[in-house]
Amino acid sequence: MDEILQSFAPITLDEMSSVKLMNRTDTKFVTSLPQLYRLLEMAHDDYYAQEIDGERNVLYDTTYFDTRDYEMYKEHQHGHTNRQKIRFRTYVSSNLQFMEVKTKNNHGRTKKKRIEVGDMDLADTEKREFLSRTLRYDVDTLIPHMHNFFRRITLVNKGKTERLTIDTSLEFHNLQTDTDRDMGPLVIIELKRDGLVFSPVLEMLRQLHIHPHGFSKYCMGAALTNQHLPVNRFKAKLRDVERILL
Repeated sequence: MDEILQSFAPITLDEMSSVKLMNRTDTKFVTSLPQLYRLLEMAHDDYYAQEIDGERNVLYDTTYFDTRDYEMYKEHQHGHTNRQKIRFRTYVSSNLQFMEVKTKNNHGRTKKKRIEVGDMDLADTEKREFLSRTLRYDVDTLIPHMHNFFRRITLVNKGKTERLTIDTSLEFHNLQTDTDRDMGPLVIIELKRDGLVFSPVLEMLRQLHIHPHGFSKYCMGAALTNQHLPVNRFKAKLRDVERILL
């Protein structure tokens, strides 16, 4: 992996300042490591690889919160299009941590708001004020549910109109059931762009028969590590994931 990533032209965080896409459309794809290697070879001439302190495959550490009754999970599972998630994400190499609220509206657009934090203590005044402005749920009902690690490659097209994030080495730990799940060869690709601007990677994905496939790390992780949660809407996606893991 490192060898092919090093062959991409680099792009720095400063150079990516115009590609933040905080109000965006997201399209996810799920595939395997062998297919990812083929995709990277095809994308080489059309994309930059983000580099942070010399790293191009960066470790992320994320903890998702939900209400005690799993209201955010259930909204997603029941297919509600206007839904939210809250997480604490740590960029391990730089030791930066953010509290983030993601809101997906019924037009398919995702808005993300975040603040830099030093811990996950929700009693903190600054965090509570931020959540009172951005989250529909009572902060006093929130508890940590799901922890995950993964490595992320970020590609930016040469026109700087989109970001492609590629997540590998995904591991889940359910903080309520104390259950772990290693996702092995699973790869999650997410195309992030403003509106429907041209994307070079879409034709590459089509040629590789990699089709859009929703995958919420929180919801899939919870479904795979807590047998008491409803999974009806996720059954087909869970079967697809299990086939990749065979």
